[in-house]
Amino acid sequence: MRNTPKICVINGDGIGNEVVPETVRVLNELGDFEFIHAHAGYECFKRCGDAIPENTIEIAKESDCILFGSVTTPKPTELKNKSYRSPILTLRKELDLYANIRPTYNFDNLDFVIIRENTEGLYVKKEYYDEKNEVAIAERIISKFGSSRIVKFAFDYAVQNNRKKVSCIHKANVLRVTDGLFLEVFEEISKHYEKLGIKSDDYLIDATAMYLIRNPQMFDVLVTTNLFGDILSDEAAGLIGGLGMSPSANIGDKNGLFEPVHGSAPDIAGKGISNPIATILSAAMMLDHLKMNKEAEYIRNAVKKTVECKYLTPDLGGNLKTFEVTEKIIESIRSQMIQ
Repeated sequence: MRNTPKICVINGDGIGNEVVPETVRVLNELGDFEFIHAHAGYECFKRCGDAIPENTIEIAKESDCILFGSVTTPKPTELKNKSYRSPILTLRKELDLYANIRPTYNFDNLDFVIIRENTEGLYVKKEYYDEKNEVAIAERIISKFGSSRIVKFAFDYAVQNNRKKVSCIHKANVLRVTDGLFLEVFEEISKHYEKLGIKSDDYLIDATAMYLIRNPQMFDVLVTTNLFGDILSDEAAGLIGGLGMSPSANIGDKNGLFEPVHGSAPDIAGKGISNPIATILSAAMMLDHLKMNKEAEYIRNAVKKTVECKYLTPDLGGNLKTFEVTEKIIESIRSQMIQ
């Protein structure tokens, strides 16, 4: 890691152009960073014909981390048969960001983490339409290699973050081959972590969706496949106030990409009322990745104080503007730094 971390900054579309610059303001309070701005998203696609230009991919590869905002996904009718590649899926593939970390906490009685395999499953985008039989088909790819590295990542995360249990979420009772392999790998790897005090169990995906509502405290670290993790993490966001409070990290062996869980929210873009907290908390995860743990804790403490004092944007019942919430967070960070 270089002395001054090099951060690729991608605002994207919609409210990404509001919450990412606010997050950069927060980061500038905490250290020296080299910010390299790059373009991606639907607006980029409309300008240059590519939602993620090769130059953006190269900048991302050469950076220590990527701070990513949000992008608008166009409808097929809007593309008019033009080829469109998803910026986030492309970056996950190009940088091999195989682990998606989505923490869920409310600074009170909720604190669990969903770790999602990021490169396989139904998101490999191997789909085709059989015109003769009028059938649409999608392939679901689950490999032993992909399963092993995400399960090991989840257990290592538990060890490094003082977690006590890892739960495998699957549908092996129906998807006996694909999820059967994922569960088999989980059970084998879990044996090696028993001596480190990490417990393990497994739940069916449909039951898990119910348990997250009825008793989310029963979970600590959940590891699952791509689509299941995507759905469960959005459900979990509902437990803590919505997507505006939910950060995430995409981790590979060389790079990390950090982004809010929410989308581009075109309905409120430009109004200055978007919630910056998810992106700011994603930056805290980025600082942890850069071994700047003290600075990351400054952010989390500041967000906690801001929420407790009800300095909130409209999505959380407040009336503050985006920049006003950021100001409150910065004020709290500054007060911590001089103590």
